[in-house]
Amino acid sequence: MIKWIIVILGLVAAGFGVSHFFHTPEDLAKIPWEQMVEPGSLSKAHAFLADDCLSCHTPVEGVERDKCVACHANDTHIVARQPTAFHADITECASCHTEHQGEDAKISLMNHIALVDIGFNMLPNPNVPFDEGAATMAFLENVLANKQTADPLFVHPDVSDKEALLNCSQCHSNDDRHFTLFGEDCVQCHSTDKWSLPTFIHPSSQSRDCNQCHEAPPSHYMQHFKMISAKVAGEPKAKVEACYACHQSTSWNDIKRAGWYKHH
Repeated sequence: MIKWIIVILGLVAAGFGVSHFFHTPEDLAKIPWEQMVEPGSLSKAHAFLADDCLSCHTPVEGVERDKCVACHANDTHIVARQPTAFHADITECASCHTEHQGEDAKISLMNHIALVDIGFNMLPNPNVPFDEGAATMAFLENVLANKQTADPLFVHPDVSDKEALLNCSQCHSNDDRHFTLFGEDCVQCHSTDKWSLPTFIHPSSQSRDCNQCHEAPPSHYMQHFKMISAKVAGEPKAKVEACYACHQSTSWNDIKRAGWYKHH
């Protein structure tokens, strides 16, 4: 036992000496030695691996996808759902799933920029770093060469060039409340951190082009519309596509001449 302790201490001392040989004192000051020895507690789901570092970590290489898959290969619900189906082809997990943040930490954080980086690293030449300017120029050159329309034409100001390269509809078409009426490039209006649009200003309540953005519910194409909906609003001759005749722009349930009315 004493022999092994001496060997281990010798290896640690040798490693420390080699580090001093190849690093300046300034470099050594930046290395989080304490974190390497005690990186922090695992999340509740992975707590049973606290004393088995090699179950996730590979010496020199770090955390590798194959070790994650060894435990999560049976999580078929992940690849069955549209928003998470991309996991079937992903080659790196640690960019979005970070451990050692504490027992109650959330270890699944969607990072769209990391997803782009992973995609570029999966290309034939992973040694070439992503260059936003070069990628943008290559995109525009391809558009011009094929006489296509640059799409998306507009990009939300909070969306980076990297994020704009993602195919939004591949993961989010089931979330599209616009039924593709606004196209499939969500970044034209939405940022990647939330769906809501706090800066959106609804067109004037006097607008007559509501149906350019809004589709009437199925009940409006049945007798229910003429018998109840239109009469409640005092517009018995209103047409289904004329949303402005009955609705106010404050809310769908704010009906003219009736106030807040919800009958479904």
